[in-house]
Amino acid sequence: MRELIPSPATEDDILAAALWYEARSAGLGMDFIRAADAALAAVARSPHQYPVVHRKVRRVLMRRFPYAAYFVTDDRTVQVIACMHVRRDPRRWKARVNR
Repeated sequence: MRELIPSPATEDDILAAALWYEARSAGLGMDFIRAADAALAAVARSPHQYPVVHRKVRRVLMRRFPYAAYFVTDDRTVQVIACMHVRRDPRRWKARVNR
């Protein structure tokens, strides 16, 4: 299992989405966080099962929510660069790739 390293921007993405969902329905924000945690845990176990979507960046789709996490991996780590709604402009997460 690889070490999972979410960027501060990724943590902000997840928190903002959770707060948005929580404002819509009590408990939905925690459901979102659990879905994000499950998706990222699956990535840490087996990152190469997810498709490359841009250069070396891979994507995992979250269950139940229209969000995806974008990440790069090496032999020891998975660096998560973004967690965004799938309808957002891809330039938003691509801008984080070369930071």
